[in-house]
Amino acid sequence: MQKLAAILLVDDDPTSNYLHQLLLEELAVADQLLVAENGAEALHILTHVLPPATAAGPVLVLLDVNMPVMNGLEFLEAYQQLPLDRRQAVVIVMLTTSLHPRDLARLQALPVAGLVSKPLSEEKINAILREHFQRERSIR
Repeated sequence: MQKLAAILLVDDDPTSNYLHQLLLEELAVADQLLVAENGAEALHILTHVLPPATAAGPVLVLLDVNMPVMNGLEFLEAYQQLPLDRRQAVVIVMLTTSLHPRDLARLQALPVAGLVSKPLSEEKINAILREHFQRERSIR
């Protein structure tokens, strides 16, 4: 099965990042795994580190909601201003422990493919891959 070109994990919690990185590496779902600790770092990676999504294939962004510097909702608002070639094949999934109803309402107008509760698991990753990339991986 072909891997995704890149996954960008955006979360300010080092423990979550470590555990999620281990899971994603064990599942071997991407050629490249990048980590940003806030939305500003994630925007920099999308605009200066990764080639346009159309050139590199689909990119999955796993985005936390609550972060310092630039939170997930602020990231999404800035992300919408990027050129289309940077957004076209990118799938953004929000990672959350809970969302305030006000934040859920804001998400309706933003480019989010779905919400997934933390922590990530093999089942949750496989559900994302099946829904958005028509594939599945197993550690077993």
